[in-house]
Amino acid sequence: MVGHQVSTAEFSGKRVTVAGLGVSGVSAARALAGLGASVTVVDGGDSEALRERAASLETAGITVRLGDAATLPEGTDLVVTSPGWRPDSPLFAAAAEAGVDVVGDVEIAWRLRGPDAAPWLAITGTNGKTTTVQMLASILKAAGLRTAAVGNIGTPIIDVVLGDEPHDVLAVELSSYQLHWAPSLRAHSAAVLNLAPDHLDWHGSMRAYAADKGRIYEGNTIACVYNVEDPRTERLVEQADVEEGCRAIGFTLGAPGPSMLGVVEGLLVDRAFVENRQQQAQELAEVSDVHPPAPHNIANALAAAALARAFGVDARAVRDGLRAFRPDAHRIAHVADVDGVAYVDDSKATNTHAAQASLAAYESIVWIAGGLAKGATFDDLVASAAKRLRGAVLIGADRALIREALARHAPDVPVVDLDRTDTGAMAEAVREAARLAGPGDTVLMAPACASMDMFTNYNERGEAFAEAVRALTAGRGTDA
Repeated sequence: MVGHQVSTAEFSGKRVTVAGLGVSGVSAARALAGLGASVTVVDGGDSEALRERAASLETAGITVRLGDAATLPEGTDLVVTSPGWRPDSPLFAAAAEAGVDVVGDVEIAWRLRGPDAAPWLAITGTNGKTTTVQMLASILKAAGLRTAAVGNIGTPIIDVVLGDEPHDVLAVELSSYQLHWAPSLRAHSAAVLNLAPDHLDWHGSMRAYAADKGRIYEGNTIACVYNVEDPRTERLVEQADVEEGCRAIGFTLGAPGPSMLGVVEGLLVDRAFVENRQQQAQELAEVSDVHPPAPHNIANALAAAALARAFGVDARAVRDGLRAFRPDAHRIAHVADVDGVAYVDDSKATNTHAAQASLAAYESIVWIAGGLAKGATFDDLVASAAKRLRGAVLIGADRALIREALARHAPDVPVVDLDRTDTGAMAEAVREAARLAGPGDTVLMAPACASMDMFTNYNERGEAFAEAVRALTAGRGTDA
C-alpha cells in the first residue's frame, strides 16, 4: 500500500446512531465522531461499567443514552450496529420505518477504505475462523508482507483502517453477524471453512445463517475458497456473484484434484496455483508443520494456504508461516500427561461441530462435556464419536441432553453425571475422568456447549480444567 488515505466525506455532518456500547460500538462511535459525524450511542444496559464507558465517550463530544435501546434518536441519518444485535431489534424496526439504513462496523470500515487501501483476505465459518486467520497472518508475515489479523478476532477493523500503520494486505475474520450488516464488502479472496447449525436464534433459520456466511464471497476478485468435505460451502460459491475470472478453489484432507489444495503422503500440496494444475502439484509443507496436527487444524492450514497462494505467496512462506504459528489457549491444548493419560483442553469447542472435530482427533477418549446447549441436539455428535469413547463425565445446565444421546448411541460407555453447576464442578469432573481413564487414553474437555451457566467465558472454563489437571499431578508421575 502506498501512502494512507481514507474516504471520510461520506460521514462528515451526518447524524449517526451507534447501537451498543461494546468494543466495536465504542470504536465506531469514536471513529465517526472523529470524521465529523454527530454521534449518539444507545444501549439497553445501565451498569457501572457502561456508565464509565459513556463518560469517556461524552468527553469526546459523543452523546450516550443508556437504558433505552428501542427508540431511534430524532434526525438519525444512519444506524451503525454492534454485531450481536438481532435484526428484529425494535431500534432497527424504527429505523426501517424512518427509511434509515442499518449497517455494521465492518461496513463502515469498508466504506472508509481509500483508493490505495490494502486488500482483504476474508475468512468465515462455524468453527476455526480465528485459528485460520492467525495462520494466514503468520504466512503473510513469513512472506515479508505488512499485515494484521483483524475483525472478529478482537482488533476492531475500523481502528486498523484509520490507523497510521501501513499494510500490504489484511487477514480478516468475519462472523455471520458482521457479514449480515456488511452489504458492500468485496474481498480480494475469501473462504468459508465449514457450515453447521449455530446462532439460529439470531438468524432465524439455517438457510438465513448460510446466506449470511455466503455474503463473504460476493464480489471476490481472485479466489473463493471452499471446503470439499462440506458441499454446502461449495454451493455458496456457486450462488455468489463474483468478478470475472475469480476461481473456485477447494481444500480437502484427501488427495486434491485440479484447482484444489490437499494432503498426499503427509504433505500439504497445491494443485490450484501452479502452471499445469492438471498434472502438477506444489509441495507447501509437511503435516507435522501444523500445530497441532489434528485433522480439522490441517483443514484450517489448507484454507489459510489457499488464501495466501491466491495473493501470490510462495510455497516457502507457507511452510515457514505454518511452522511459526501456535494456536491460542484452550484450542486443543495439551495440558499434561498423568500416569500415561493425556489431558487436553478444548474449551473453545462451544458447539457440537467444534466438539466433533476435536473428538475425531483422538482414538480413545474420556470426554468431559456439558454446559449451555443453545438449542443444540447431540445425537449426531455422540453417534460419530461412540467408538472412540471410553467414558464420559457430564457437567452443566444442559448435561441431560448429552446423557440421553449417550444412552441412545453409546449405551455401553460409562457415564458420570455431576449434578452441579458451580465452578468447583470442574475439579470433580477431572478427578472422575482420571478414574475412568487408563494408559493411552485422552481425557478431552470438549464441552460442545457454551460456558456461561458456570463460567464467565470459555477461557475461564479452560483455566479451571488446567488447574484441576495440575492438582492431579501433585505427587504423581507426570510429563507436563
